[in-house]
Amino acid sequence: MGSCHERLIDQSLTSRYTDWIVEALDEMPENFLITDPGISGHPIVFASRGFLAMSGYAREEVVGRNGRIFQGPATDRRSVMEMREAIREERTLQISLLNYRKDGTPHWILFHLCPVFGMEDGRVIHFLAVQVPIPRRSRCARSGARGMVYGACRNEVRLDEDHGCNLAVDSVIDMDNRGLEAEESREASDWEKEKALNAANSILSTLTHYSKLTGRVVCTKRCSSAGVAPLSSALNISLGRIKQSFVLTDPHLPDMPIVYASDEFLGLTGVLLLCFFF
Repeated sequence: MGSCHERLIDQSLTSRYTDWIVEALDEMPENFLITDPGISGHPIVFASRGFLAMSGYAREEVVGRNGRIFQGPATDRRSVMEMREAIREERTLQISLLNYRKDGTPHWILFHLCPVFGMEDGRVIHFLAVQVPIPRRSRCARSGARGMVYGACRNEVRLDEDHGCNLAVDSVIDMDNRGLEAEESREASDWEKEKALNAANSILSTLTHYSKLTGRVVCTKRCSSAGVAPLSSALNISLGRIKQSFVLTDPHLPDMPIVYASDEFLGLTGVLLLCFFF
């Protein structure tokens, strides 16, 4: 079953966008991940070079795993629930999030999530997750101080530099306790939000271009003309947790085709083409 699962991950991109897609995505400078909700565990199927450099992980340590590996003890549970809700509802989301690098260092990002739909059936094929770092801003910038206060803020910034930006008054990270994060939540600027949106549009444009080469076109909005709704991402993810060999068929479609096949079934039969139907 493990080898079947690995082959599904390997073919997640190339089966829809051609073998050239990985090379094309590798040339893009943005920090992003692509996940596949149709595979058990909703794994990462691509991690960009920018993301790997930012997170400290190697690609083989990331691909095949769920995105929760980047969360830690101080990651806001409410933010995680918002992400899960966006996946369940198959919609775009922008949210500030505290993630953790491989060495345990916490860092703030603007997390921009968007679904990628298959044009032929309206099913969510992948989720794209763009991540833009949110730098620590001085209290001067956060408060918008002006005039005479500017001098005090300038001195404060100098003190921050002299002390390695580890002033208790700013509730910064204690690097001796990397699993803890006492810093206040960081909000992304309008520039960072626009940067994430532009990056997502650029990546989606690349995916659309390469999907046209295979005839299995993707789009950024549900654009299917099919009369029967596809399985939702939430249902796909839930079904993927069932470690049994089974398939689901749709009696409302001609010839009652298979619309979902579990990893265990695919591993048992050795048939990989079924993954194209669910």
